[in-house]
Amino acid sequence: MDKFSSRLIASVNVMFNAITQSQIYVLDQDEAIDFYVGKLGLEITADLDMGFMRWLTVAVPHHPERQILLEKPGAPAMSEETAEQVRELVTKGAMGGWLILTTDDCRKTYETLLAKGVEFTEEPTERPYGIDCGLRDPFGNRIRFTQPKA
Repeated sequence: MDKFSSRLIASVNVMFNAITQSQIYVLDQDEAIDFYVGKLGLEITADLDMGFMRWLTVAVPHHPERQILLEKPGAPAMSEETAEQVRELVTKGAMGGWLILTTDDCRKTYETLLAKGVEFTEEPTERPYGIDCGLRDPFGNRIRFTQPKA
């Protein structure tokens, strides 16, 4: 650990101990289930009708401690005008949200997903940190998965 990191840790009271949920926008939550669960193999951790919204989360199997909220743009978080703008940006892949997953075998996972009809933006490539590749979900969100270097 460098000097800056150890000083920062020593000077900050730790208030949080985990990141439990992250969020990405999807345009259709049922289609999101088909993709994230049916193709990528994640599992649903919550699917709740809250009246004002559907709370839909997924996670890597056996790891419910880190969930992804698949949120449909709209009320109560934003006006319909803003939601329409967000939907346009999601479709363009310009929302800035993306996911990075890990796998034990990047090339095998790539071949499995390719056979399921997943469209890739980048084939498995050797990197200094391991092997990874890129794809987009049906809505335009960027996803990468990596096989970390051993």
